[in-house]
Amino acid sequence: MNKRSINCAVCLAFLTLLSMGMPVRAQENPDSPEPKIAADQPILPKTDARDQDANDEVPKRIFWIIPNFMTANDQPENNGPLTPNQKYNIAWHQFWDYSAHFGNLIQASISQAANAIPHYGQGWGAFGKRYLAQEADQFTGSMLIYGVLPNMLHQDPRYFRKGRGSKWSRIAYAASRVVIARTDSGKPTFNASTVFGQLGQASISMLYYPKQDREISGILTGWGINQCYNIGWNQLKEWTPDLGAVLKRHAKKPKQNQINDARSPITASVSN
Repeated sequence: MNKRSINCAVCLAFLTLLSMGMPVRAQENPDSPEPKIAADQPILPKTDARDQDANDEVPKRIFWIIPNFMTANDQPENNGPLTPNQKYNIAWHQFWDYSAHFGNLIQASISQAANAIPHYGQGWGAFGKRYLAQEADQFTGSMLIYGVLPNMLHQDPRYFRKGRGSKWSRIAYAASRVVIARTDSGKPTFNASTVFGQLGQASISMLYYPKQDREISGILTGWGINQCYNIGWNQLKEWTPDLGAVLKRHAKKPKQNQINDARSPITASVSN
């Protein structure tokens, strides 16, 4: 077969491949600034840098002590409604967790030292009454805020962490959750469970506080202080996962490799 016949055969084979629809790899231009993407390589969607913290792990305890069982990231997988049993389970954990009893012990100690609710008096008997009053407040508040009222009003007692957007928008969002809650169907609503739950807890406390200290003004003052406390508490719920993610990333940073120099006294001491 001569050279002309070989060229004709090659051309015929090339045309046959084109007619059959087989792909032919084009020559890449090495000077092209566009990145080379293989035909079978999937194109991943671009992620917004502002959303990178939206899925940070939410700790069950803030600072390893304070219970945080009612916080969830505002993601689709967490938007399902809670059952009545799940709501009461959150309420029970809020009351029965060991950190709650420890916190009540601290509050009773502060109340004793400052002589708050003075008609309790002083001494170990008065301290015991203060501590039991704190325990009663903890129980009634937990049950009303996370169990009874959310089931009656069909509200979700959880705090849904935003985790995205600017810092100020997240601060404002966390503060607004004091008066804005979410229904079981996922719609925003007035946070009656928390607002009236804490007011109900303060009203029930009039049954066991000393008669001389059962004043409406004291109840309203304590209720207002609790709303301010809730603003700060929500900020911890919103930002603690960010802090945890930063600490994890810092812990995973590789340490700088030391230069193995025979002249180094460190290397010499290790080798000996």
